[in-house]
Amino acid sequence: MGGVLGQVNAVNVEISVVLGRSTLPMQQLLRMGRGAVIPLDAGVNEEVWILANNHPVARGEIQINEDRISIAVTRAADVYDYMAGG
Repeated sequence: MGGVLGQVNAVNVEISVVLGRSTLPMQQLLRMGRGAVIPLDAGVNEEVWILANNHPVARGEIQINEDRISIAVTRAADVYDYMAGG
């Protein structure tokens, strides 16, 4: 049973989490330095986007346990919602 399934199971996938988005003028972006703050369109308790190889696959909630941050998957992602900036 190793064959193709074994090869697929051995593939690494890069997981990213998007906390929120922001639109800035290029001039403002170029002036940013250490300590600059970028406001995001997300609130404290909003779900984050979970991406696999830059493709939205799920939504999740941030969890903080002592000094570790993790994401709990809450539901499947809606790709069209993601593309629309939701």
